[in-house]
Amino acid sequence: MMLKDWPVAERPREKLLQRGAQALSDAELVGVLFGTGVAGKTAVEMARDLLAEYGGIRELLALDIERFCAVAGLGETKYVRLQAAAELARRELAQNLIRSDVLASPNAARRYVHARLRDRPYEVFACLFLDNRHRVIRFQEVFRGTVHSATVHPRELVREALICNAAAAIAVHNHPSGVAEPSRSDVDITTRLKQALSLVDVRLLDHLVVGDAEIVSLSERGYL
Repeated sequence: MMLKDWPVAERPREKLLQRGAQALSDAELVGVLFGTGVAGKTAVEMARDLLAEYGGIRELLALDIERFCAVAGLGETKYVRLQAAAELARRELAQNLIRSDVLASPNAARRYVHARLRDRPYEVFACLFLDNRHRVIRFQEVFRGTVHSATVHPRELVREALICNAAAAIAVHNHPSGVAEPSRSDVDITTRLKQALSLVDVRLLDHLVVGDAEIVSLSERGYL
């Protein structure tokens, strides 16, 4: 049966228009983005099977284009639609964060960096650069590494801080292993970054380690 043959109240597009996007299941939302299914399967049925096979939305979005397009019925168009939707969600989080007081809304900052970094298959070291009222100027990815580590050069963060005229910064990096527990090297680089940034009157407010399900603050651990 095709989607057009479903009862009107059960069609994802009509349900969204009548009751809002929150009324749709994960499979229905993905099906709306897909637009079309394959022979013998509607877009929603196809989405339901994929979500069951890969474990959920996050895992589906994490597929690279080669693996995604290797599945029968999928292709670049569906891949682009899903990735565009995911990027819109990340940008909405960023818009809520930019020019807001990070110290007054720490959860917004954590949600944003978690969404940006948690699924990276390699380590990324980044910074939230802040003005003198602790409002976000920009989020900058500074270094990329391997699945195990990223080499961090404090002078590069100092340079980026000067370029955007930052008064403060929050360092951020992910652990591709999914375990957010800081390592000894994480603590050491935090000390070095704090010292380097202080030479140009930029305060390092925190260093966040992003894992799969949590974020650890080195400031809360007493390292800053």
